[in-house]
Amino acid sequence: MRAIRRLMVRTVLPEPLAALGDLVTNLRWSWHQPTQDLFSAVDPRLWEEVGRDPVRLLGEVTPERLAGLATDPAFLGRVQATRDDLQHYLTEARWYQDHDGRGPQGVAYFSPEFGITHVLPQYSGGLGILAGDHLKAASDLGVPIIGVGLLYRHGYFVQSLSREGWQQERYPVVDPDNLPLVRLREPDGTPAHITVGMPGGRVLTAAVWVAQVGRVPLLLLDSYIDDNGPAERDVTDRLYGGSREHRLLQELLLGVGGVRAVRAYCRITGAPAPEVFHTNEGHAGFLGLERIRELVEERGLTYEAALEFTRAGTVFTTHTPVPAGIDRFPMDLVKQHFGGDNASPGLAVEQILALGAEDYEGGDPSVFNMAVMGLRLAARANGVSTLHGEVSRGMFAGLWPSFDEREVPIGSITNGVHAPTWVAPEILRLEEKAVAGGGWKDATAAVSDADLWTTKRALRQRLVEAARTRLREAWRGRGASEAELGWIDDVLDPGVLTIGFARRVPSYKRLTLMLRDPARLKALLLHPERPVQFAIAGKAHPADDGGKRMIQEMVRFADDPEIRHRIVFLPDYGIAMAQDLYPGCDVWLNNPLRPYEACGTSGMKAALNAGLNLSVRDGWWDEWSDGVNGWDIPSAEGVDDPEYRDSIEATALYELLENEIGPRFYDNDADDIPRRWVEQLRHTLTTLGPKVQATRMVRDYVEALYTPAAESSRSLNSDFGGAVSLADWKERVRAAWPQVSVDHVETTAVDTFERGQTLQVHAFVSLGSLTPSDVSVQVLHGPVDDGDNLREPVVTPMTMSERSDTGAYRFDGEVLLGRTGAFGYTVRVVPQHPLLEDGAELGLAALPA
Repeated sequence: MRAIRRLMVRTVLPEPLAALGDLVTNLRWSWHQPTQDLFSAVDPRLWEEVGRDPVRLLGEVTPERLAGLATDPAFLGRVQATRDDLQHYLTEARWYQDHDGRGPQGVAYFSPEFGITHVLPQYSGGLGILAGDHLKAASDLGVPIIGVGLLYRHGYFVQSLSREGWQQERYPVVDPDNLPLVRLREPDGTPAHITVGMPGGRVLTAAVWVAQVGRVPLLLLDSYIDDNGPAERDVTDRLYGGSREHRLLQELLLGVGGVRAVRAYCRITGAPAPEVFHTNEGHAGFLGLERIRELVEERGLTYEAALEFTRAGTVFTTHTPVPAGIDRFPMDLVKQHFGGDNASPGLAVEQILALGAEDYEGGDPSVFNMAVMGLRLAARANGVSTLHGEVSRGMFAGLWPSFDEREVPIGSITNGVHAPTWVAPEILRLEEKAVAGGGWKDATAAVSDADLWTTKRALRQRLVEAARTRLREAWRGRGASEAELGWIDDVLDPGVLTIGFARRVPSYKRLTLMLRDPARLKALLLHPERPVQFAIAGKAHPADDGGKRMIQEMVRFADDPEIRHRIVFLPDYGIAMAQDLYPGCDVWLNNPLRPYEACGTSGMKAALNAGLNLSVRDGWWDEWSDGVNGWDIPSAEGVDDPEYRDSIEATALYELLENEIGPRFYDNDADDIPRRWVEQLRHTLTTLGPKVQATRMVRDYVEALYTPAAESSRSLNSDFGGAVSLADWKERVRAAWPQVSVDHVETTAVDTFERGQTLQVHAFVSLGSLTPSDVSVQVLHGPVDDGDNLREPVVTPMTMSERSDTGAYRFDGEVLLGRTGAFGYTVRVVPQHPLLEDGAELGLAALPA
């Protein structure tokens, strides 16, 4: 019988155990092993039964057990010590406090999803996991970040399989009262709310929940409240679901409502207002519109000045390597939601539409592009690996048509992963020994080959046991009886080379590439001396039938009684499964279509757990593969026939497994240790360990993006005079630019040039109403191809030397001929201003006719 109402009855902790409540509501427990050990000690059996969820643990533990613990001096001592350790963590000076002091007083980090812990299911894949790791690393470093997202009442889906292996989705209700969250409340104790206008005079109201991620508050906006009607209540129903209008409303709430939630949080708690706003992917791009509206309506700025100030303090990160992955809405739909009776007095709908317009060659004028708006509203933008930065500059080059792709102002910061979350405790203990012994490279005495190899075998054993448990549960869900499942007791083998593959299942990640030649894969799985085994997981988007067919193909292959003990597909991939999977695998497989993997951090997690990578050179692996920390799958990039390309790369995968990876793994010495393999593990931990960590990533953001953004914002914030001045200057330059031209270029008159000579260049330019201080005249020079196109040209500024009677200016420059071969040069004029972030910012350049 179905209940007519659901409520949560919370446990009342005995006073001596009150500190447990503080430990539960700070999510540091999700990456702090001593706190997890403390929760386990409350009731070890129940801790495992509730899936290591401390909220459920305290909700289900018996009053008798709590009463006993409340009089146990040893346990109470552990509680107090753990709480004291948390307080020290929250208050001590950390890296950021000891840094150079130029950084922002606060950063607001917006993302549509956050993967913090398995008990807070507000993520779908890599974007959310990355966002969660970003907050955790910021907490560890002491960076003053406020996270902003949505609280989805159904989260992302729970995946199961039908008898035929077809993905099925279930959306259980997420009850915030049963999560490690607290309501943001006004000083008088009433719940805080924010509102966002909607078409037709409707109002969308949201409550604000706070997830405390160590030192970092994460604000989650929740529309499922009584103040809203049924339609508004469902805005935050589920992640990445619903119609285009539904998605637009979610992004409106995230961006506009998120800024309002940050203002409310800072007002209530006294936290400093953020100087920098970071948009993690285009979903949150509307935050820039709200900041402009604030400045126009509340501070009296013009739209143009407000835009300049907003841009200066905004960072935009794109994670998308293909145009199809970007949110694009019909212009009419955006106009409906930002115009009419919902228009803001200080922000015309035409100005909003222009920010997201694809008004460049090849663009679609009927759509509003969230990534394009994100780039126009941020002075600083980045991709998430070096290769992805290159891909992004090519994707968005149309916004800067007068500049080469390499000059498009999109940089890159390679992602990282939060080691305390993802590294097995056994590896962390070895890491401590290695550090004591001088680091992994010199830690042979502290951590022997036998120590490292025994640890990996134990982690493989744990993965095998977890996989069998999950597989048995999955088969029960597919309708199998217990009598049919005896074979699962022999699934996987802790002594066999174990390969992991787990991620979302879009077509470009090629889940089924390994099935290209089923007979050859079977031979690898069943090799009499060097068998391999696979642990595979992944979710397809509910609307992606192509991805679901790939999963079904994999499941049907793995169901074959001949090989099902060597290959398993584990449903419902998430944080909890990943924490067994990464440490237990020897090799992590990644075989996307290059260059469509923006970063791909799963292989980083495997590397930190003493695993080797087997990957196409894409994403992060393209820059950090060194030939020892794993193996490269040769890419057939450039082959037009996708079937033929898959065949080439699958063959290369089989050959690596058969001829290099398998033989090395099983090359044991008299002590039953594969010394060459273990040496590769040491090398991986030594060389990749420092690079792939989220703390390195967040330090990069602070130094390369957050601090410069804060300084730029401050430079425009003296009564906003700098913003007004810069906006006026840009307007004047744009109006005058049609009269700017390079009229004539002269060079040294000699017949031949030799290496080491200097080429004198003289450019005569017209500037119309502009002055030489408004521009930079540059000579671009370097090698040229057969079409006389400059390849990676060097840019050298020229100096104004005289002005002619006709008003033209002469600029002089020198070019050192430092190499032989075909060489070329050209001259251009670009805008220049002390407050301009980049010469390409306005997209204007004048070149010789």
